[in-house]
Amino acid sequence: MFIGEYHHSIDEKGRLIIPAKFRDELGNNFIITRGIDNCLFVYSNESWDKICNKLNSLPFTKKDARVFNRFFMSGATNVELDKQGRANISSPLIDYAHLSKECVIIGTGDRLEIWSQDDWDSFFDSNKDSMSDIAENLFDESVSL
Repeated sequence: MFIGEYHHSIDEKGRLIIPAKFRDELGNNFIITRGIDNCLFVYSNESWDKICNKLNSLPFTKKDARVFNRFFMSGATNVELDKQGRANISSPLIDYAHLSKECVIIGTGDRLEIWSQDDWDSFFDSNKDSMSDIAENLFDESVSL
């Protein structure tokens, strides 16, 4: 399970250090794709296979399924870590997620998310005060957080 928040810089060649804590679970090869909220999603090959199976089960006759599949799958890139533990992120993904210098890598359970520092700060600041309301809407009284 991926948890935690880490801050690293992306270099001019699009290389970003993946925190050592995550490398064992990810392996040397993994998938990076467009995420939701202008961040990137990072999946181990095992988790990626599960996502693909779910997406393949969506009816292609539904417009939302086609649109989401195109968006999500067309951005997917198979990435291999270099000897320094860096992932080389493609230019279209860098542009999509507004990555410049400072990046935030967060664990969200089954995946990692890569955010620009500015976008992460904005997301965090705009949502931190509503966490109790969000939790109340998502969980019933049988779940204790």
